[in-house]
Amino acid sequence: MIREFATGIRTLLRGFGLWRTRPGLMMLGLIPAIIAVVVLAAALIPLVLSMPSLSAWLTPFAEGWFEPWKGLLRAAVGLVVVAAALALASVVFSALTLTIGDPFYQRIWHAVEVDLGEAPPADGGSFWTTLGEGLRLILLGILIAVLVLLIGLIPAVGGFLGAVSGVVLTGRLLARELTGRAFDARELSPADRAALFSGSRARVLGFGVATQLCFLIPGGAVAIMPAAVAGSTMLARDMLARTSATAPSLPATPPPPAAPQAPHPPRAPLGAP
Repeated sequence: MIREFATGIRTLLRGFGLWRTRPGLMMLGLIPAIIAVVVLAAALIPLVLSMPSLSAWLTPFAEGWFEPWKGLLRAAVGLVVVAAALALASVVFSALTLTIGDPFYQRIWHAVEVDLGEAPPADGGSFWTTLGEGLRLILLGILIAVLVLLIGLIPAVGGFLGAVSGVVLTGRLLARELTGRAFDARELSPADRAALFSGSRARVLGFGVATQLCFLIPGGAVAIMPAAVAGSTMLARDMLARTSATAPSLPATPPPPAAPQAPHPPRAPLGAP
């Protein structure tokens, strides 16, 4: 499992290799990421600046507590709120970036498919498909943010568990979303995709967690997005190759039964007239 997790991380690093072969294409992939970061920063910066008053509003029962307990509690609540906000911001960033930059990321995806050989004949989905997937991603991100907040309410360890849960759950969601373009082009059903993810859980998680951690680095979200699109295409192909290699061979189809022949008329006895 650890080896598979590390392989997922290396798959993201392989995505950076496209900067060497297609630098111009990867530069275009930075444009929608920059736009999305500017939009999110306009929402997150006021939230961070208002964190002390927000923590006090969420914990009115601690107003009469003595220091340092009141400060520690409100700092922990603020940490949980930030973790939930970052989890939701990562998901919204991905949805917004993939929707705005659909033409650019479509070209990055296709370039990786061509370089690796046997590219699917279909494209990676229309703009409206990408928009619908983005809205679904945001809704799932809201659920993750609420779950992180609830986990953060656990006494003593809530802050740590909430932060870790946010990274793991968001990373897994990002990996599943980023590989969707390659699977859409191959017209895989939800059952087929579930089987692929079931056979590569640790690898998918390693790729997603590494992507999410890079998103948390200042400026990392912009730099990582084109490489994440390229790496997710490689991840999807690796999952398909593994499943094909381990799938049991189907039994040969038996030949159809021969049609019954009409009985021959009885022969006349020898010497009969």
